[in-house]
Amino acid sequence: MYTLIGRFAMGLFLPEDSTFFFMKAFVKLTDPIIKAFKWITPSFLVQPFVPLYVAWFFFMFRFYLMPWLLGYSVMGMLSFPLESELARGVANLVGYLVN
Repeated sequence: MYTLIGRFAMGLFLPEDSTFFFMKAFVKLTDPIIKAFKWITPSFLVQPFVPLYVAWFFFMFRFYLMPWLLGYSVMGMLSFPLESELARGVANLVGYLVN
């Protein structure tokens, strides 16, 4: 998702065939993903916005479907259960290392 957003942001300033290293890396990493989502990408969408559109699907998957599949009962606005689990684990690890 973040690579697709990076490609969109760099695409605002550079062409897709740019020789800049990061743009080449973003294009190389995201082209297979964009091609996989070609069947649900509307044809009227302007080409520079396609990576952002595909990133939206990854966000929706990450924000709504993953917590549900992992069994989290809290599903609300601004609810990031996976991030809170990660933060709790890091806090426990840091607390363990300090003690």
